Amino acid sequence: MSAIKPVEWTVIGGFAPYLQAVRAMEERVEAIRFGTAPEQVWLLEHPPLYTGGTSAKDEDLLRPRFPVFKTGRGGQYTYHGPGQRVAYVMLDLNHRGRDVRSFVKDLEEWLIRALARLGVQGERRSGRVGIWVAADDGREDKIAAIGVRLTHWVSYHGISLNVSPDLSHYSGIVPCGIAQEGLGVTSLAALGIGATFAETDLVLKKAFVEIFGPVTEARSRRSGAA
Repeated sequence: MSAIKPVEWTVIGGFAPYLQAVRAMEERVEAIRFGTAPEQVWLLEHPPLYTGGTSAKDEDLLRPRFPVFKTGRGGQYTYHGPGQRVAYVMLDLNHRGRDVRSFVKDLEEWLIRALARLGVQGERRSGRVGIWVAADDGREDKIAAIGVRLTHWVSYHGISLNVSPDLSHYSGIVPCGIAQEGLGVTSLAALGIGATFAETDLVLKKAFVEIFGPVTEARSRRSGAA
């Protein structure tokens, strides 16, 4: 880890248009691949939309209320929107170990440690990607999603954490293909945690450093300037 250079940590203000963000991310990934730009994490927020990953099923698109985008990340349908912190993670696994399972496990651990700093016990579940919160009545709700893709062992797309989104917006899809009774989605706000984006970003950064190594603060940008 000592040989790894600090990752640029960038907060992008405003609502980032999805396709524009993906194009910018793909350009950055190419630059990382060829060594002309350092690794980077973008923290941003999207307007309301649904994305379908490589495993998305048509029947899981129930009543789409917002634009739908097919994307190259892994996983099925998910929602992005106001009140949800998205982190696009562009890391070069050529220098971090070419192990996809280990990388996803590290992303999970990152979220678990960040949530713990906010007083939330996030947990893994076998066969279910993402981070879950168990209720006293046996219900389990997803609070964070993970969907990544690798190109030449450079990662992109990443994670999303529900801070205070409108959870009714998930009703247009079967989130991540999971429709079992007793499973749903939740957020920090729904759990009574009144964390701001700034507070959430801080715990995400601290936990990221523990798992992936040092970061350097890049200049915060407005959407469209990524």
